[in-house]
Amino acid sequence: RSGEMAKSTQLVDNEVFRAYATYAAIVLLKMMLMSVVTAYFRITRKAFVNPEDTASFGKGDSAKKYLRTDPDVERVRRGHLNDLENIVPFVGIGLLYALSGPDLSTALLHFRIFTGARILHTFAYLIPLPQPSRGLSWAVGYAVTFSMAYKVLKTVLFL
Repeated sequence: RSGEMAKSTQLVDNEVFRAYATYAAIVLLKMMLMSVVTAYFRITRKAFVNPEDTASFGKGDSAKKYLRTDPDVERVRRGHLNDLENIVPFVGIGLLYALSGPDLSTALLHFRIFTGARILHTFAYLIPLPQPSRGLSWAVGYAVTFSMAYKVLKTVLFL
């Protein structure tokens, strides 16, 4: 029901909470996938930051040449860091938002737009797509999280 705080025993039956859990899981899995993509780029570009990671490529000076940075690896890492900066707040604020009693349709709109924006942001970072695609996708996701935070604060402060 709109406007009512959810009770913890009702969370499994709460459609908004189930939607939140679904989209939070999607973006968290996407963020986790970025670790795998980073590892893939490190291995295929032979660019490592830890000496022990180069052991399979030789010993001593022959392995030292793999202790380097690579622009492709760094691009993936920046995309992953951006996920950490944006998905973690979404997960926390989204939970509070889901518990604040929003309409299902409004909550789905927030969750779907955020998820789509983050997926687009990842493609814009990795391909890379021309700006302002990456900047706009970041701004849309950020605005959604801000919108949810506003709704939470409005609900809590103006009961």
